[in-house]
Amino acid sequence: MILTQGAVRPSPTCFTRFARLTTHLSFSKANPSSTSGSRYENSRGRLPYFNRILSAAPVHTNSSVQKGEQITLEQPEIIFIGTGTSEGIPRVSCLTDPLKKCLVCSKAVEPGNKNKRLNTSILIRYPRPSGICNILIDAGKFFYQSALRWFPTYGIRTLDAVVITHSHADAIGGLDDLRDWTNNVQPYIPIYVAERDFEVMKKTHYYLVDTSVVTPGAAVSELQFDIIQEKPFIVHDLKFTPLPVWHGRNYRSLGFRFGSVCYISDVSEIPDETYPLLRDCEVLVMDALRPDRSSSTHFGLPKALEEVRKIRPKRTLFTGMMHLMDHEKENEGLLKLMETEGLDVQLSYDGLRVPINL
Repeated sequence: MILTQGAVRPSPTCFTRFARLTTHLSFSKANPSSTSGSRYENSRGRLPYFNRILSAAPVHTNSSVQKGEQITLEQPEIIFIGTGTSEGIPRVSCLTDPLKKCLVCSKAVEPGNKNKRLNTSILIRYPRPSGICNILIDAGKFFYQSALRWFPTYGIRTLDAVVITHSHADAIGGLDDLRDWTNNVQPYIPIYVAERDFEVMKKTHYYLVDTSVVTPGAAVSELQFDIIQEKPFIVHDLKFTPLPVWHGRNYRSLGFRFGSVCYISDVSEIPDETYPLLRDCEVLVMDALRPDRSSSTHFGLPKALEEVRKIRPKRTLFTGMMHLMDHEKENEGLLKLMETEGLDVQLSYDGLRVPINL
């Protein structure tokens, strides 16, 4: 819903926002501390913090988080909610092909296999005096399946904001599923989106933008749309710097820098003006669709590695991989680049947790 200036709502932990449609002209916007409404108070659980990138498979069993326990988070982190393409892995067409076996898709159906990938998305988690803040980048069409898989495992309950990179289905297709949060956990969710992508949402998700068209009594996602420009903006005390890139000819997508992390999920070309924003990057998350070449809309692994050599981050994690990218095989080859070039590069995987500096 687009709300006008001055309409204030009760907020859960980390939610302190005037309910309004905002155009961000600078990064000086304040976010005062917030209070919790009794209906939306948080259920949190205890979860030990991993102090390094996990090399083992993520947990796939029932979470050790117990209802009513207190979650502690000592250091900011990102969680890879999804690392795959729009269609995800495994593909149904591969699993039902009677003539040709797809090795990666066949592996992806195995419990705990890192080749299982849903729509590309990350969750930024960091402690604040008011509690743990959870900011999601992109909610694609498989978002709810990803949330079912990882939110209970890692004790994630609230969504304090969603930041959108672009308006393709693998980035905004899950906006309707946010109703589970706004109906049962918290009163609303702020959505940070560029004007061009908001114009798309007016068509694809018209009933979420203008809830007056919804049948009385029907429950839909309660969203607050905040319009961003290609300038830094603040979300719950965290500064986001947009990283404009091309995602195919004449199609603009946004990466984002927050703290020492640079996140570029959908890219076919990085404009010259974006490179200065990538300096001194500690963790780079970069699009890498396939092992052999780029497509018209995405970096392939060779081009992604060229960019890594140019940007020189301390660590790179590739994302957005299709079913031609076998996790173990590609990572085995990438490990050799540490010996030959000093490049710390690996494929990410769904459920991976990475400590970061903000």
